[in-house]
Amino acid sequence: MSRDQVIGAGILLASAVIIIAYLYLVFLTEFSLLLLKITGAVAVVGVFGILGWIGYTLATTPPPKPIEEIEKEIEEEMKKIEEKKEGTREEK
Repeated sequence: MSRDQVIGAGILLASAVIIIAYLYLVFLTEFSLLLLKITGAVAVVGVFGILGWIGYTLATTPPPKPIEEIEKEIEEEMKKIEEKKEGTREEK
C-alpha cells in the first residue's frame, strides 16, 4: 500500500470508531444531553465563525479600482511604450 492509501485507511477507521462512540454516548449513556449540547454549540460556533470571517474580510478589503482608471493606466503605459519604440527608431 502507498502512503496515501495508509493515511486514507487510517482516516476511514478513525471516522468509523468516532461515529460508533458518538452513537453509543448519545443513545446508551446519561451523557446524551450534554453531548448533544456540545455538538450543537460546536456546529453553531463553526458556521457563524466562518460567516463572521467572511464578513470581516468583506468589510476590511478595499474596493477594486474602477475599470475606467485601469483603462487610463493601460493607455498611458501603451503611450510610453510607443514613445520608446519611436525614440529607438529615430536613433537608428
